[in-house]
Formats: sequence, C-alpha cells, structure tokens
Amino acid sequence: MIAAPQTTPSSPTLDHTFLRWAGSKRQILPILCTYWDTKHQRYIEPFAGSASLFFKLRPHEAVLSDLNNELIQTFRQLKYHPEEVSIALRKFKKGRQEYLKLRALSEKDLLPTERAARFIYLNRFCFNGLYRTNLSGAFNVPYGGTRSGEIPSEQLLTACSSALKAAKLLHGDFENTLNLAGKDDFVYMDPPFSVESRRVFKEYNRAVFSLDDVKRLRRWMEVLDERKTSFVVSYAECPEGKILKDGFAVQKVSVRRNIAGFAASRSQSTELIISNFKPTP
Repeated sequence: MIAAPQTTPSSPTLDHTFLRWAGSKRQILPILCTYWDTKHQRYIEPFAGSASLFFKLRPHEAVLSDLNNELIQTFRQLKYHPEEVSIALRKFKKGRQEYLKLRALSEKDLLPTERAARFIYLNRFCFNGLYRTNLSGAFNVPYGGTRSGEIPSEQLLTACSSALKAAKLLHGDFENTLNLAGKDDFVYMDPPFSVESRRVFKEYNRAVFSLDDVKRLRRWMEVLDERKTSFVVSYAECPEGKILKDGFAVQKVSVRRNIAGFAASRSQSTELIISNFKPTP
C-alpha cells in the first residue's frame, strides 16, 4: 500500500458545483479532501458526474471523463464559452411548463451553448438530479417541483468555467481514462452503484453499471496500486462494495440518502471510502 502524502493548501476552492447529481458526494467532501495533496501531478476522475470534489479542490491539472456525452459537452461549453452559456440560461423561466417545453426540445436543434444551457436547466429542475433517457435517447426525467433551488448564477458559472480551464475533458469508458494514470497522479472514482444483488438506490437503473463493470473496476484498482498511483473510490456498503474494498484501506462514513426522492424517505446509509493509502489525520 502507498503511504499517504502530506496535505497542503490548494488554490481557491468552490463549495458548490453548478449541477445537481444523484448520489452526489457533497456531504462527505471534507473527508474526501483529506486524501488530496497538491504534490500530485494530476487529478483524474473517470466518473465525473457533478465533479463536486474537483471543484472543491481546484487542482492545477486534471482529467475529467464520463460516459455521459451530454455532460462532457456541457463542461466543454462552460469551459470555453461561460458568458454565452449564462446568457442562454437566463432566457429560461423557472416552472413546470418551461421545464416540459425544454425537455421536449431536441438538443440537435440547438446551438452548442444553448444545448449546454438546456442541460443545466433540466438538471437543476428535474426530479432528484437524475439523468435518464428513453430508448430513443431523449431525456425523460419528470419535473422535480419547486424545491430544486435556483438557476445557477452567472458568478458560479464563471467560477466553474475558470476551474475547468485546468481540466482535459474526455467522453468514454472509465478504462480509457484510467489507462492515462501514472505514478504521481491522484485518481478519484465515484461509479454508479451496481444493483445486481439488491436495489441500493431506486434512482439507478440496472443498465447504468453492472456487476461486470464492478469487477472491471476492481481489476483496475489493482493495476493502479501496482503502478503506485494513489486512488480513492467511494461506494455504498453492499455486496458489490465488498468486491471493491477487500485488501485496501476502508473508511466508513454515514450519509443521508434520498432513497425515493421525497424528504419523508430520507434515511441513513453507509458509504465506503476505499483507498490504497491512508488520509492525513
């Protein structure tokens, strides 16, 4: 196992990302941050999602990737054209009718910056921060109601754009991204939860991340350890999680999860933080 490096202050951080995301690790960011050291050459995240840890740490060099191409294209547009994305986003009104109208639009009929603004809007006001499409590839998540917050501010989008300037953005399978990792890199992996043996979260579809994917990820954890690449994996405590944690350092943390998408259904669950080194106390 790799010894933990000493943690030192990083560049100015962002406490909020501009996206909501099912399974977000915002609750445990203070713990995840203890694994990071600015001496690492690069921050690599192959399951980017809302990239909340990336925005919190503001590393000087990063690779963010995801299988969700709409997400990566939104990151790219915000990285290079934050003002245009913000202007397009401001044209949308908050409310169910606007949400349904935008959801019905085809992204193919929009300019790239408008497409990114639509993605941000739908993400903000959809049910529980989900991303789900039908068989035709059309976004089909229901409206989330009035408690989804506000449209991200121009200031937040500008700050996120500045952070993304340090990131190489890739679309594809996690193996392609992990193959880039070297000895001095830091890899953070927050994969969707496999639901082969039981429903860990109802918002995840079985097709999202299979048991075979979990096993592929486990093999890559062993490869990274052999390369002496520092890595951290966050995963639910469940049978699939045991596949990932065996032989590595594990920290258990309690989190509140919105199991069914309603406040009355919030409950405590256990999250595993798996690594090949121990964090700085």
